[in-house]
Amino acid sequence: MPTKPAGRYFLQVPGPTVVPDEAMAAMSMPMLDHRSQQFADLARGISADLKKIFKTQQPVLIYPSSGTGAWEAAATNTLSVGDSVLIPEVGMFSTLWGKNARGLGLNVIEIPGDWRTGIDPAKVEDQLRADREGRIKAVFATHNETSTGVTSDIAAIRQAIDAAGHDALLFVDTISSLCATDFRMDEWGVDLAICGSQKGLMMPPGLSFLAVSEKARQRAESSNMAKGYFDWTPMFEAAETGFYPYTPPVSLFNGLRVTVNMLLEEGLENVFARHARLARATRAAVRSWGLEIQSIKESEHSAAVTAVRVPDGYSADKFRALVLEKYDMSLAAGLGKIADKVFRIGHLGYQNDLTVLGALAGVEMALGLSDIPHNKGGINAAMAILGT
Repeated sequence: MPTKPAGRYFLQVPGPTVVPDEAMAAMSMPMLDHRSQQFADLARGISADLKKIFKTQQPVLIYPSSGTGAWEAAATNTLSVGDSVLIPEVGMFSTLWGKNARGLGLNVIEIPGDWRTGIDPAKVEDQLRADREGRIKAVFATHNETSTGVTSDIAAIRQAIDAAGHDALLFVDTISSLCATDFRMDEWGVDLAICGSQKGLMMPPGLSFLAVSEKARQRAESSNMAKGYFDWTPMFEAAETGFYPYTPPVSLFNGLRVTVNMLLEEGLENVFARHARLARATRAAVRSWGLEIQSIKESEHSAAVTAVRVPDGYSADKFRALVLEKYDMSLAAGLGKIADKVFRIGHLGYQNDLTVLGALAGVEMALGLSDIPHNKGGINAAMAILGT
């Protein structure tokens, strides 16, 4: 039986991301009584600091779930069975929003996309202008589409909704964008912002976050969907008091306190700049190899992940398997329409120049062992950016 390779394992997927040692240590602390004032102070403080990260004055709810749980909470607390929702298709995760929405009894109106560009605000505006009876109750926008490495302009989508004179709520999936690129909930007029713990917040999966506008809270008064676990009424109280209506994952809260502190101490603008720089270096390497980036607009390139297309006739999944076997590094798979056509390099979360350069060196060495046509020198192109 083969032994474990020496050295560190490289997790270069856009979630789950690497968890800092300090957070891992905090999660190993002895259990707290979740009904104690000590835990309540911890949870309440985290909820308050998350407002700084979402850039909002509105409450931020913390659910023990994946990000999908926060999405379900957003939908079930504000919408009613039979409501229409508008979903621009930009990749696998926007498509999954549509699937989940149909499962809740919503009528999905989809704006087809090419999986290479972001949301077109003009098409959103056209759809809403045509909705003279106001049947569309929400627009679901994916800020950063993890499957394609494409980031959409959320402020422009709000402007499109307003230009159409429409009253639809704006839902935004920030699961892979928060703490990687700037997000401004209040300034951009976002009504419901959804995130998960396992990406830019540098934590294991298990917590989801939902920031809620006053307009969304008012819409909840007419919602007729069944809610159960995701009923947000007691969660607003939990955000204020720190006392949860059910048992919260105490260890994850301990770790989250550490990672939120780390992000705020680094400074959000510095966090965004670091991610942008690592992303530029990654794209420089890809272009130097002569490979194509899935995202085709410079203004829409993701700061969290770069999706790399392999030439027609070659298998991205076989290449990823080679990378894992030879260099103990996980790259992310292509999903949905681009399965086996792309591999994805994550540069999200607890990453720095050396971790990304190490990952890019592994990709370049594996390209040399593969039959994928490419040029050498990608690592040099990345160093030219990171070495300045």
